Amino acid sequence: METDYLTAGPVSQMLISKLVEKMSHKTDSGGHSIFLGQVRADEIGGKKVKAIEYSAYAELVSIEAEKIKKTILSEFSDVRSIDIIHSTGVVNAGEISLLVFVSAGHRLQSMQACGKTVELIKEKLPVWKKEIFEDDSHIWK
Repeated sequence: METDYLTAGPVSQMLISKLVEKMSHKTDSGGHSIFLGQVRADEIGGKKVKAIEYSAYAELVSIEAEKIKKTILSEFSDVRSIDIIHSTGVVNAGEISLLVFVSAGHRLQSMQACGKTVELIKEKLPVWKKEIFEDDSHIWK
C-alpha cells in the first residue's frame, strides 16, 4: 500500500534520503527536523517483540494527516513543509516505522512543530499495531 502518507513495510533509507535531498532545494528553510520512529524489541510479559504489523484505514489516514498538517501550519507560522510517512504491514524490531520531516525558516519552530506533529499522529492517525513476539503469539495495541 503506497500513498502520500503510507508505505508498505519499513520506511527505507532511500525514502529518507529522497526527502533530505528534496529539502536541499528549498532555500527558504534554515531548519529541518526529522523524527524516526523505530520498532523496539520490548519485553512484555516475559516475551520479546520481534516485529509490529501495522494496519491502517488509508482514506482516513490521508484526511487526518492533512488535518494534522493544517493544525501545525496554523500554530507555527515559520513552518514551510511537513512530510509524514507511516508504515503498513510487518516492520521488524530495529526498523523504522514512522518518519516525520518538518522544515521551517528557523530551527526552533522546526523542532517544536516536529514534536507536536508526532504527538498528533499518535493521537489521531487511524493506524493500529499488532505486536508480534518471538514465539509468533501477538497482542493488539
